[in-house]
Amino acid sequence: MKLTTATVALLAPVLARAHFTLQYVWANGVDEGYNNYVRIPPNNSPVTDVTSTDLTCNVNGLSGAGVETLSVAAGANLTLEWHQHAQRVGEDAISGGHKGPVLVYIAKAPSTAATFDGQGAVWTKIYQSGLLSSGTWATDVVNSNSGKHSVVLPASLPAGEYLVRAEIIALHVASTYPGAQFYIGCAQVKITSGGSASPPKVALPGAYHGSDPGITVNIYNNLQSYTIPGPAVWTG
Repeated sequence: MKLTTATVALLAPVLARAHFTLQYVWANGVDEGYNNYVRIPPNNSPVTDVTSTDLTCNVNGLSGAGVETLSVAAGANLTLEWHQHAQRVGEDAISGGHKGPVLVYIAKAPSTAATFDGQGAVWTKIYQSGLLSSGTWATDVVNSNSGKHSVVLPASLPAGEYLVRAEIIALHVASTYPGAQFYIGCAQVKITSGGSASPPKVALPGAYHGSDPGITVNIYNNLQSYTIPGPAVWTG
């Protein structure tokens, strides 16, 4: 379907009411509870400035004071679950109009995850999924799975405390910058066993630019290919 700029502008207020946040973390299939182990932003609004420190772990996300840290082993399966509001039923987890990629990064804290601000070149991308076919996005899969997507923590990661940064980029109004909406949630985890890998790292903010083709893009012109922002996925 091809939508005009005017049509997108008319839809924008409706889509704006469909914002969402990361609310649940599952470890190896176990639901760890509502808002546990997650740095909680003040509201469900997106970040739109790729140069802002809000891009790291959302608004007020540079500290995890008061947030517990989840212990898992390297190689564990984490499932991240998003919702518009504090409920799991009665509405889509994320609006069907919010189309775009799903990404996960991880960063090792120098000491504790709770005191780690995630600044500098510390982030490694461990998962991404984007345009799956014409008109079908990773966000559609998340929505069909009740707001959930999963990632395996590479077994070669060293033991220690980490931030796991989940990100959904909504591209429904991304034809100009700023327009893309970055929904970010950071969970605090402690890897209790692992390896000795030293993966490649980027900074967030830093790795994204407003002119990136995956950030400023018109998804309504029969898009056939899409370049996900940021580095390649590191598989360990």
